[in-house]
Amino acid sequence: MTTFESPQLTFNDGNTIPQLGYGVWKVEDDVAEKVVLQAFEAGYRHIDTARIYGNEAGVGRAIAGSGLDPRDLFITTKVWNADQGYEETLAAFDASMERLGLETLDLYLIHWLQPKQGKHVETWKALIELQKSGRVRSIGVCNFTVEALAELEEATGVVPAIHQVETHPYFPQTELRDYAASRGIAHQSWSPLGQGSELLSEPALASIAEKHGATPAQVVIAWHLALGNVVIPKSVTPSRIVENWEATGVTLDAEDIAAINALDKGDAGRIGADPAVSDFA
Repeated sequence: MTTFESPQLTFNDGNTIPQLGYGVWKVEDDVAEKVVLQAFEAGYRHIDTARIYGNEAGVGRAIAGSGLDPRDLFITTKVWNADQGYEETLAAFDASMERLGLETLDLYLIHWLQPKQGKHVETWKALIELQKSGRVRSIGVCNFTVEALAELEEATGVVPAIHQVETHPYFPQTELRDYAASRGIAHQSWSPLGQGSELLSEPALASIAEKHGATPAQVVIAWHLALGNVVIPKSVTPSRIVENWEATGVTLDAEDIAAINALDKGDAGRIGADPAVSDFA
């Protein structure tokens, strides 16, 4: 039996992150405990949750019940839009940590830019304080623009370790990835499989999958890994949890990557909200 392992990427702060993780967006709290344990059994050690997902407690129960040392895991959660602001973020962090049952968090993220709210710099300052205090190892953001990423650095001198944003072959975020690379910011993909069957039914992916004895989903995950993206596919189906993990065994060549890059639909490929104008609590 082949043993699969996630590659590790090094942040600009010197910490490392498993490049392939397991996401729990839209997973009910009682289900989260079960599927995170299944993910641990498959080999995942990187779990991505958020306050707004409503399943931090379930993730915490899975960590406690896994028998694994929390120091061998990489856990991410996020401050929600309604909790932005300096003091509000510190309080939200305490509540998240209580639900997770952890003393120290590996990665804390601002969930959305929320430009109309205008609290992202103060929120970022709270994350910096949490990192300085040792309660969080690394800090970053989700769903920001190039301009907002630059604003955080200009205002505080601290560059995010990672930027998590919608990224998949239909919407590869080339500009954001290029900017992130120029500032040493890791790029993380949410909805990496495009949230549906349309992408996974692409003939180009079927052809590459056949070539490698893989599935289309594994090919897409392998594409993210090849580009250097951190990727967090989500599934509550045990066989697919394992299937996604085993994508680490798929190595694409330059021709494969070029064919997947050609699926880019530009802004028409976007599924979620646009961070530049999003405004929701």
